[in-house]
Amino acid sequence: MPTFRFKKSSPSKHASDSQEKREFTIDELARAASTTVRNVRAYQDRGLLEPPEKRGRVGFYSEEHLSRLRLINHMLGKGYTLSNIQEMLQAIDKGYDLRELLGLTYAITSPWTDESPKNFNAVHLASLFGTTMSRAALAKSIEMGLLEPDGLRYFAPSPKILYAGAEMAREGIPLVELLGLIESLRKHLEEFCDQAVSLFVGSLDQYGEGLPPKEELPRLSQMIWKIRPLAMKAIESEVSRALQKSASRFVDERIIGVLDKMSSEVPGAVPLNVAAWTVQPTPNAAANTNANTEQSAGASDNAFADLAPENQVDMEIVAEKAKEKNGDQYGS
Repeated sequence: MPTFRFKKSSPSKHASDSQEKREFTIDELARAASTTVRNVRAYQDRGLLEPPEKRGRVGFYSEEHLSRLRLINHMLGKGYTLSNIQEMLQAIDKGYDLRELLGLTYAITSPWTDESPKNFNAVHLASLFGTTMSRAALAKSIEMGLLEPDGLRYFAPSPKILYAGAEMAREGIPLVELLGLIESLRKHLEEFCDQAVSLFVGSLDQYGEGLPPKEELPRLSQMIWKIRPLAMKAIESEVSRALQKSASRFVDERIIGVLDKMSSEVPGAVPLNVAAWTVQPTPNAAANTNANTEQSAGASDNAFADLAPENQVDMEIVAEKAKEKNGDQYGS
């Protein structure tokens, strides 16, 4: 008697096949993707979503449509524009890895600071700035985007600059003038940053309007992540150098002005020959370092030697007379 053996089917395989063949009307697709019918049609019109399969007058969408729609929603939530998304989807259709594409994009466009935005109400701002936050200062802060009105509150994209400004205002720096200085700095800084970004991501320019080769994406992402902190260090170092140079120049000019005024307090004295204080280096300075050092010291000691004997100034007498007349005016 013949026997028959039936092979058991795999439930999971049938379930998977059934799921892959699941179909949606446009209303069902919109609900499944947590979006609207209007958005589905708009994405279709832009070419982001393939048209449905028509059966009579009804269009049916597949699981592939749902996956694509969820991806579009996800990328919109990350801040990408529809144009960006369209370019990426076209790249995916050509065989690019989405994760590597997003990795390169994130390496370039992700925030360059870990600072978090913050909301302030009027009481917070008043306690922070006191009377220095005038109407003019508040209007200027809003105009510059440092504060964004949000009902009864103010949204601050970068609280750090507010805290720094409040500290300086409490130390007596006029807030409106400080905001004007920041505005001036922005113009120069944004121009510089445009050039810096073009330089740092210049490796992408060699590919023209197209995307880099697929195999190059990981290397380019790693390169940009490595350059970012180095660029910040270089910029910080250069800003520190410029501030130190400006501060030193200001102090030097102020001291020279004070000394000139002090010398003018003495009857019959002539203004100090400040130019004589600076010793010009000799052509063979590199070969005669010690000789130049001695020459510089000698020139400093004889800074008033060119003055006529009756006009030569004893700096100790100048300082003493100025102190008697003006107290500590020049010592502060």
